[in-house]
Amino acid sequence: MSDDCEILLTNDDGIDSTGIRALYDALSEHANVTVVAPADDRSACGRSLSHEVEVDERGLGYAVHGTPADCVVAGLAELGPYPDLVVAGCNKGANLGEYVLGRSGTISAAVEAAFFDVPAIATSLYVPVDDTPFKEVDVTAEEYAEAARVTSYLAENALEAGVFDHAAYLNVNVPLPDGDPAPIEITRPSKRYEMDAERDGTHVTLHDRVWDDMDPDSLPDPDGTDRRAVVEGRISVSPLTAPHTTNHHEALDALADAYHDAVGPTDR
Repeated sequence: MSDDCEILLTNDDGIDSTGIRALYDALSEHANVTVVAPADDRSACGRSLSHEVEVDERGLGYAVHGTPADCVVAGLAELGPYPDLVVAGCNKGANLGEYVLGRSGTISAAVEAAFFDVPAIATSLYVPVDDTPFKEVDVTAEEYAEAARVTSYLAENALEAGVFDHAAYLNVNVPLPDGDPAPIEITRPSKRYEMDAERDGTHVTLHDRVWDDMDPDSLPDPDGTDRRAVVEGRISVSPLTAPHTTNHHEALDALADAYHDAVGPTDR
């Protein structure tokens, strides 16, 4: 990565979050970084699009009163120089498993970039918690050091190495720092999914049970998955593609061919 490399940096925790500042400081040492990020926390909003948003100029960059997808579209099309790379993060909390790929605003920013044919890196920090509500967990700038280091490394090297000839974006999940730099493991998203719901009168509460068992000794996820790697202290890097591919098969062809005979003529 040359000093004239252009990076668009966004997130879903908001422009004032500690995680985006950590990535900005690291990436700015080797590239020109333009920040276009939500004005406030837009976690778990997926690829929601607002179509019309207000924009403020802040000390770090542009604060968009909208979603991460809004930020990427606005940043690429209007607010900044066209980037060589989009970086999303660093998210407070891991984004692990197939089922989060459509929910996470951090991941969705990378996917939005992919539709523009711009390579992207989405970085999240795995923060183990006990019974403390996650919103009350404070993560310091020092605890983002590992995430900033590996994101900077990938941003510096992945483009020239040809990584994005085979992947639209990288989903990076990083454990909390623990002395020496953690090793990188190339992973696949876990297929684990365990959601349920409980009704109380007029309210239904949704529970994500996937996070209930993150003990390395009893973790159900197999070797090679993102969840196992990060829980065991390794940096998980999943090379992923977007847009989605189609699976053309004979069973659906047969249904399509039989459709006209099945529904019969219509009265006009």
